[in-house]
Amino acid sequence: MSQQPELEARLEDQNEFEPPESFVEQANVSDPSIYEEFDENWPECWEQAADLLDWSEEYDQVLDDSNPPFYEWFTGGSLNASQNCIDRHLEERGDEAAIEWVGEPTGEENRTYTYEDLHREVNEFAAALREMGVGEDDVVTMHMPMIPELPIAMLACARIGAPHSVVFAGFSASALAERMNAADSEYLVTANGYYRRGDALDHLEKANEGLEGVEHEVSDVVVKDRLGDDAHGHDLADNQHDYDELVAEHAGATVDPVERDAEDMLFLMYTSGTTGEPKGVKHTTGGYLAWNAWTSQAVLDIKPDDTYFCSADIGWITGHSYIVYGPLSLGTTTVMYEGTPDHPEQDRFWEIVDDLDVTQFYTAPTAIRAFMKWGAEYPDEHDLSSLRLLGTVGEPINPKAWKWYYKHIGDENCPIVDTWWQTETGGMMVTTLPGVNDMKPGSAGPPIPGNDVRVVDASGDEVSAGEAGYLTVEKPWPGMLRTLYQNDERFIQEYWAEYSDTDSDDPEDWVYFPEDGAKIDDDGYITVVGRVDDVVNVSGHRLGTMEIESAVVASEGVAEAAVVGADHEVKGEAVHAYVITEDGYDGGREMQDQIEQSVEDAIGPIARPESIVFTPELPKTRSGKIMRRLLEEIANGEDLGDTSTLRNPDVVEDIQQQVGSE
Repeated sequence: MSQQPELEARLEDQNEFEPPESFVEQANVSDPSIYEEFDENWPECWEQAADLLDWSEEYDQVLDDSNPPFYEWFTGGSLNASQNCIDRHLEERGDEAAIEWVGEPTGEENRTYTYEDLHREVNEFAAALREMGVGEDDVVTMHMPMIPELPIAMLACARIGAPHSVVFAGFSASALAERMNAADSEYLVTANGYYRRGDALDHLEKANEGLEGVEHEVSDVVVKDRLGDDAHGHDLADNQHDYDELVAEHAGATVDPVERDAEDMLFLMYTSGTTGEPKGVKHTTGGYLAWNAWTSQAVLDIKPDDTYFCSADIGWITGHSYIVYGPLSLGTTTVMYEGTPDHPEQDRFWEIVDDLDVTQFYTAPTAIRAFMKWGAEYPDEHDLSSLRLLGTVGEPINPKAWKWYYKHIGDENCPIVDTWWQTETGGMMVTTLPGVNDMKPGSAGPPIPGNDVRVVDASGDEVSAGEAGYLTVEKPWPGMLRTLYQNDERFIQEYWAEYSDTDSDDPEDWVYFPEDGAKIDDDGYITVVGRVDDVVNVSGHRLGTMEIESAVVASEGVAEAAVVGADHEVKGEAVHAYVITEDGYDGGREMQDQIEQSVEDAIGPIARPESIVFTPELPKTRSGKIMRRLLEEIANGEDLGDTSTLRNPDVVEDIQQQVGSE
């Protein structure tokens, strides 16, 4: 008689899982005393992270906290990120794979870059950038798909001391222009297109449109020909250069890595803000690189002979930290995939794992929910026995999805690291160490050793176990953002003002508030329950509601709009828009299409509303504030809370009826 139902029931009831003994025996970190050691030896404990890097000049101080919240790490030290990710591995790993790139269409363009290959092309492109006039501290923008030339360009910039600013390829022309304007960037690296589900998409048209919106002169644009014969026939402008021709012109060139101070900017990354204006998060060379080398080794258990696959896009921070800088700083093989998990079939990821003997797989809960929906028959078709560790990132994962992942992908033999962190934190902050901690499905775990992460109430007092509160970080950490680009005041207001004494010079009075709600249990495991600001988390990507509302209102005939996030089975959250039209405009299908297009043009397809509800009024308090909480409850089909403070309570029922009739 089959024991399968009994095994399924056991898994469903189990709320705590030990890491496999075989994993613990080989884990990079397996000593539980690491937590106590780091607490007792803070901040010097972070020398362990710095020791994973090569320094041109040794630092003389681990942490300078004399001017909170503008903390500095590894002061006095200098290094180069490109040298740390490539050059220092050449002697032992030169002929080993650095990047395994898997493109679309399937099997046609897979490429392996050894560390020697990567070194050669990074040097050649660095030489090309330098000849164009790119110098230290010039911000180079990249609006590129998941092709190898993106990390090559990032590392080439790092080599010559030029910070990069990567803009997600799915973002619109206006989003590109906005970010180039904010960064005062005079250089762009882009591509003529890429493939998605077998279709050749024109990217250069969007990039060119974005360039028209840049308010200053753009010196040079580099265009990688990804599409070849499938290209859409754009002629390059006078200041536009073909990537391959540039590299060929500088064949064999070498560029000495520029020594960068530990606190010099490595890159800018723009992330959604509650005001609708993207925030330029500044990450520096020493602290960021040390943090990601350490977390990649301790949490992802990366070793040089691994083949590690993170399914994120490099256009987001996860790709920066855990496709490029973390894995390459450790000299491992990192996998890049251009396409989607369901093309040409819904087993695409498992085919890659099988073909490349992937050892670690790091993905988002939204992808796992899609895998569940498609069915276990897809991973079952492939040999996934090479996997040693699984990870999740981008949003909380529910216990059901966690257990499915554990059983059907990890065969109950792989620990799962459920990681909480942000663009601003630079790398992982809360998660289990897979060789040390038990795992609790749905709970990210304890703070990383040396991190003082707490759950507090509105007054800043720690909550009791089982109660909900607000996540705070009470001590600085090496990977933290240093400021918002050219806006120190907003940096303090956005992240530090809520729980800090901003008049104090004492670092103990400064508390970082990431604007996430959370719970903590008796064992100190933290469960993140979601955002508390006006940001929607769509498939792990944070989108500001104000930014989306602005795009909706920009559509002709829209008088006012409110945007909220609501639960979605696959995406985690989806965008829902409530719209008031101007007199004479009909809220029909044509106008819905127009609004969707307006949002896509302003931000990108990822922000497209799941639903658009036309209403004569929005629920507002007597002071005129839109009650978005009620709109969220309507979108989620929940019982409504108190409506007594509304000046127009009747509109809520009208909106409910309209949503119910859709």
